[in-house]
Amino acid sequence: MRKHVGWIAGTAAAVLVAVGALTYAVAEDGGSSDTPDADSADAGFARDMAVHHQQAVEMSYIVRDRTDDKEVRLLAYDIAQTQANQRGMLLGWLDLWGLPKVSAQPPMTWMGMGGMPSAGDGSLMPGMATDAEMKKLQGLSGKQAEVFFLQLMTAHHKGGIHMAEGCVDKCDVEVEKRLAQGMVDAQQSEIDLMADLLKKRGEKPGS
Repeated sequence: MRKHVGWIAGTAAAVLVAVGALTYAVAEDGGSSDTPDADSADAGFARDMAVHHQQAVEMSYIVRDRTDDKEVRLLAYDIAQTQANQRGMLLGWLDLWGLPKVSAQPPMTWMGMGGMPSAGDGSLMPGMATDAEMKKLQGLSGKQAEVFFLQLMTAHHKGGIHMAEGCVDKCDVEVEKRLAQGMVDAQQSEIDLMADLLKKRGEKPGS
């Protein structure tokens, strides 16, 4: 597990280094004649993933207050830092493009999934936790909080990967497509790590 801890500690730092370069690159794209419009996949992904990421950040901070387990706390910190930085980039790009951060269209419209049924209040997009699940997480502590967080975050990452793969396929701004592919790769690695952490606790991602 030492390898996992080292990987977690290094990821947030790597993201911070990449933020400046990616923001600069998309600013160059944003100033071209190919700036996305408000209904584009580029804008839709930026808006929706910013919301999706915000919930992951909230879940991560909740579990950090509910457990003393070093591995889970390190993972939660890494997810919070990485996704908060990515969220800032996504919202910043919308500013650069002169596009609104909210849309009258339902979430996931840019992926052709605007009419998808919701899993419940608060679950606006694939993998997002419901309000009831968030409240439950806040009421747990110790191993119970760790297990529920890891299960919720596994589902959250799977939904995020689905959305990021949609951007890789549908977005036009190259730097945004590269960020989306990076999300796919990083979140799949975290899913594998969370499966290991759940196994150590005698649990499974879907249990």
